[in-house]
Amino acid sequence: MTQPTTDDSPDGTAKPSALAQFDAFAAALDGRQPAVFLDYDGTLTPIVERPDLALLGEEVRATIRRLASLCPVAVVSGRDLDDVARHVGLEELVYAGSHGFDIRGPGLRTQIGVEYLADLDSAEAALKDGLSDVEGVLVERKRFAIAVHTRRVAPPDKSAVAESVRTAAAAHPQLRVTGGKEIHELRPNVPWDKGRAVLALLDTLGLAGEGTVPLYLGDDETDEDAFRSLAERGHGIGIRVMDPPGATAADWSLKDPAEAAAFLERLTDWLADS
Repeated sequence: MTQPTTDDSPDGTAKPSALAQFDAFAAALDGRQPAVFLDYDGTLTPIVERPDLALLGEEVRATIRRLASLCPVAVVSGRDLDDVARHVGLEELVYAGSHGFDIRGPGLRTQIGVEYLADLDSAEAALKDGLSDVEGVLVERKRFAIAVHTRRVAPPDKSAVAESVRTAAAAHPQLRVTGGKEIHELRPNVPWDKGRAVLALLDTLGLAGEGTVPLYLGDDETDEDAFRSLAERGHGIGIRVMDPPGATAADWSLKDPAEAAAFLERLTDWLADS
């Protein structure tokens, strides 16, 4: 189906707004039920200096609860599973934490990479020791990843932080480096990411048929794995939350978490009326 046009960004990468052109977006569903996959930070909440300060608004939580009564909903986050589940606070959802390495939902429990926990323990100790003198750095251990946050690090020190992460990865070849907005991460060096997690969930939850269309909302480079997986599958819709526009494998865009919340409310109302 041909997408509606939109004003191009300077580099020609703008995508149509799923909110401003909601009628066209709804037409793209083509009568199929959506299965909604949501990132958390930068998508449902604004990016903040510390992860613990990214709190979900009650109105957004109420919208997601209502949406989950109308279609399948999962939260796919780089956060630790227990952390993101606690922040969202809706037991009826499926949660995929640590970029999909740790999955839990009603009647569902999957963990990928348990055999790499000792390597993560060792790398965590090395990073905390090596970065102890860097002001503002935050080394956050998740069960299946180590996140090194640099948002509060002085610009001259950020290259040293990146080098420390690369050094830790070199000492632990069972791990690999990934990144995002002001973050470096070490994860198990296995072919698994948000995209593969979404595809696995579609199969596990019985949502891979033609009557269901996966809908993924995300804002960061790690979410591009999901957009690409859906595009390669040829059956799914990606929405990138970003401002300004940039290159993305997503089909549609939203400006910020406020627009994402408005879009989810519009989608919920539309499904309720359909």
